[in-house]
Amino acid sequence: MSAAVDLINKLPQAYAEGGDCVIQFNVSQPHYVTIKDGAATVAAGTAANADLGITMEDDDLVALMKGELNGMTAFMTGKLQLEGDLMLAQKLSSYFDPAKLG
Repeated sequence: MSAAVDLINKLPQAYAEGGDCVIQFNVSQPHYVTIKDGAATVAAGTAANADLGITMEDDDLVALMKGELNGMTAFMTGKLQLEGDLMLAQKLSSYFDPAKLG
């Protein structure tokens, strides 16, 4: 299992706050996170109707979610591709506690 998948699987425990949404992570092994009713769940594969799609290399996603890579810098340099709700992308860092992803 890749480091990115390990990190994605930790997101439910790191969930802090945020509205209902579906976030698709397009990494080496695609997964998506569903946030609903104050809880986050992870599933392998591709969501039918994701609110936000994030496409990154595995290592870059890990660095981004741990706060080691600036999201705007990653986007501007092409390391991060987004599809869907860009306002959700800006709020995403507040949804998960990076300290719980280490």
